[in-house]
Amino acid sequence: MKQIIECVPNFSEGRDLSVIKQITDVIESVNGIKLLNVDPGYATNRTVVTFVGEPGQVVEAAFRSMRRAAELIDMSLHKGEHPRFGATDVCPLVPVSEITMDETVEYARLLAKRVGDELNIPVYCYEFAAFEEKRRSLANCRAGEYEGLAEKLKDKAWQPDFGPSIFNKHSGATAIGARNFLIAYNINLNTTSVRLANSIAFDVREAGRIKRVGDPITGTIVKDEKGEPVRVPGSLKKVRAIGWYIKEYGIAQISMNLTDISVTSVHQAFDEVCEKARHRGIRVTGSEIIGMIPLQALLDAGKYFLRKQHRSCGISDHEIIKIAVRSMGLDELTPFDPDKRVIEYLLYNADDQLINMSLPEFCRETASDAPAPGGGSVAAYVGALGASLGTMVANLSSNKRGWDQRWEEFSDWAEKGKLIYDGLLKMVDKDTEAFNQIMEAFKLPKDTPEQISVRKSAIQSTTKVAMDIPFKVMQLAFQSLEVITAMVETGNPNSVTDAGVGALCATTAVSGAYLNVLVNASGFSDKELIRSMLIEAASIEQKAKTQCEKIQIMVRQKLGAD
Repeated sequence: MKQIIECVPNFSEGRDLSVIKQITDVIESVNGIKLLNVDPGYATNRTVVTFVGEPGQVVEAAFRSMRRAAELIDMSLHKGEHPRFGATDVCPLVPVSEITMDETVEYARLLAKRVGDELNIPVYCYEFAAFEEKRRSLANCRAGEYEGLAEKLKDKAWQPDFGPSIFNKHSGATAIGARNFLIAYNINLNTTSVRLANSIAFDVREAGRIKRVGDPITGTIVKDEKGEPVRVPGSLKKVRAIGWYIKEYGIAQISMNLTDISVTSVHQAFDEVCEKARHRGIRVTGSEIIGMIPLQALLDAGKYFLRKQHRSCGISDHEIIKIAVRSMGLDELTPFDPDKRVIEYLLYNADDQLINMSLPEFCRETASDAPAPGGGSVAAYVGALGASLGTMVANLSSNKRGWDQRWEEFSDWAEKGKLIYDGLLKMVDKDTEAFNQIMEAFKLPKDTPEQISVRKSAIQSTTKVAMDIPFKVMQLAFQSLEVITAMVETGNPNSVTDAGVGALCATTAVSGAYLNVLVNASGFSDKELIRSMLIEAASIEQKAKTQCEKIQIMVRQKLGAD
């Protein structure tokens, strides 16, 4: 697995699309970089760009983009609704896979040093990359914005971490950091009042509001023993929020940064703002996500709203996401396309994957004169169909008239079935990938003793993978029989034959995958490992066949055939 970092630079230009294009062009000029999203905002005069790649590639692409922004954007002429203090206002690096936060911090500081040294731009390191506690907060680093930067740079307490302590009139300053995945999230209100929007923002944001005696806006500020203002915390942790008016849409919004969605999720923020707005006589009409969002965040939101409706959560990711989008009004202002906004979809939905083919395409690909996809991929596919049938019966049972009190029981079974068929679908491509890797290993040169050793090692390691994948298919397909059995016994009686067909598919998958374990085992050198795997595989196949026979008997009994 490669180390992957996400970079989300915010550039202080959201109106001139030609400028934005020149910046994103230099990002894409770096080999290995994938540009995920470009989100310009006219009112904020700010563009949020999201791209991913390996750490070295990301640092290079970020540097090139910041250099180009410094050439094209004149901060002395910039106006916008969003706080800002530089042409590249902020540039956070976010660990995505196979990389720690500490490692990400090192890359952020490497980038910061290069920007300071080569571009002569003052740089503040924030969040996890900060060198001192007060600079962890982006708001502290950016306080005073561009207009106050010249004076700020004279303050010894606010000397930049990298670059000159001299005011750069053209480019301003920038904040470079390392942080967890942050979701920029705006909630739309049926009001034009910034004052009311701010009141709601203060109700929910972690920092809350300054405590006052009397009027909450003009009243006397309450101070502590040190003379500092006392704050009344808001209701949501790890949330920053302000209210603003968006002329483009003619509405006020709560603009939020959810800095740790494991603490406060998107759907929790939405519901809390709905509640606080209601108390102030205001209604939430929708919301918008700025930039990208992880798949799990949308799935969690969709399941949250499904549970509130007492509906099954074991439906497809596509349907769950539709529920999330509708429930939070994510498409009220602009269309919300998950294929362009969910980070995993942009990274992993390759057009040449087998699971993205239509059924006829998959059949034609299997029937071609190429050796893959073969029996292993087909076994995984058949197993996924079996688990899907069990899941379907669970979902139908959850929605059955008169069974309302049992919705959660069947939802749990449907979710379990969905996890299994999702896992089996992944194995469809993995089996073919493993076969291709073995073929590549056999093509390695074998002219010298060293080459022979490398080739032998590659063949053994790829063969082990080629055994592990069908073995995993066996395990998953066998697990689906538990769901199928429960649906035959307790599910919607009108769908009992569907569950019966599912059992036959699952058992076929187990036996088919077992054949692939056997054929790959013949070429593996670790005989002790082979022996234990084959014993367990044979046991799984026998248990699956026995359980399938029991299921078929139950199905026939319910049909009155026996």
